[in-house]
Amino acid sequence: MKVGIPKERRAFEARVAATPDSIKRMKPLGLSFAVEAGAGLSAAIPDQAFVDAGAEIVADTASLLAQSDILLKVGRPLTAAENGGTAELAGLKQGAVVVSQLDPYRNKEQVGSLAAQGLTAFAMELVPRITRAQAMDVLSSQANLAGYKAVIDAAEQFGRAFPMMMTAAGTVAPAKVLVMGAGVAGLQAIATARRLGAVVSATDVRLAAKEQVESLGATFVFVDDEEARQAETSGGYAKEMSDAYKAKQAALIAETIKKMDIVICTALIPGRPAPRLVSDAMVASMKPGSVVIDLAVENGGNCEGSAIGQIVVAHGVKIVGYANVPSRVAVDASALYARNLAEFLKLIVAKDGTLSIDPADEIIKGSLLTREGQIVHPNFAS
Repeated sequence: MKVGIPKERRAFEARVAATPDSIKRMKPLGLSFAVEAGAGLSAAIPDQAFVDAGAEIVADTASLLAQSDILLKVGRPLTAAENGGTAELAGLKQGAVVVSQLDPYRNKEQVGSLAAQGLTAFAMELVPRITRAQAMDVLSSQANLAGYKAVIDAAEQFGRAFPMMMTAAGTVAPAKVLVMGAGVAGLQAIATARRLGAVVSATDVRLAAKEQVESLGATFVFVDDEEARQAETSGGYAKEMSDAYKAKQAALIAETIKKMDIVICTALIPGRPAPRLVSDAMVASMKPGSVVIDLAVENGGNCEGSAIGQIVVAHGVKIVGYANVPSRVAVDASALYARNLAEFLKLIVAKDGTLSIDPADEIIKGSLLTREGQIVHPNFAS
């Protein structure tokens, strides 16, 4: 079987779904590899590096799709409406396997299109967060880098230094950072801000996050009640909270945020719009020159006023809504994502190089969207 790696064509996307290292890792599966010319350039991988790893370079997408049995992608394929009338995967043969981040909750119609084309589609963001799947967890690998980059972006936009500095000319006070959401991205943001010398606080609806936050040297800001004690799903995600809890949380954050120089927003709920955590009034209460980084901007945003791909100035505060933040660290993000996919292929490809998809396997059951012309995932099947 041949594995195809196309060039990503979505705006703000600089990653690639395979690297020379990941291709070498997948070679023992008996697969051959074709890479579209220039697919890795934005992630600092020249075509020759893929050739040296044993892959073939294909001149264009159409040729790549025509010969691919398995297609590895980073981002959701472009629909016909997004791609000038022709769906990005239109030339892929019936029965081919697509492994990608497909964002199915926000693009349910495209799930139907994948089924209608006869494709076997796996959504990598739906891989369950269980021990056996840790090496395939694309959400964690990419969120980790997003949390790091969020702090670096904040430092770039902030007009002051992060650490305390004592000089003959006077003392520079440390920056005060609030991280909202203590998942993978949030915890990495805490660690990075601490390494830069900031005084860090963090908030999350999950009481279980308290120990992790404090272990990184940050102060935990939390509304402690019975609802909060049950705010985590079995998969480790935050649940949608009641309006009453949101009101209490908003009051606490409103008092906390006034004292902050930088706010890093990372809160996401799978399958739901991002919770609105920072209101315009809260932004107005911050000191001029403060910075808000909204990592949830593509899901509707945690901060009122944030805009995808823009830096908005409101009340003297910069609200940064960079799109696709993991892609802003494209070299490392590609390397980690590609390794996630290489591990996943070990699950669906037998030692003789043929497909071996076990629908009873917990990981496959959680991530398989379409197969044999049908939508098979229970969350999307009508």
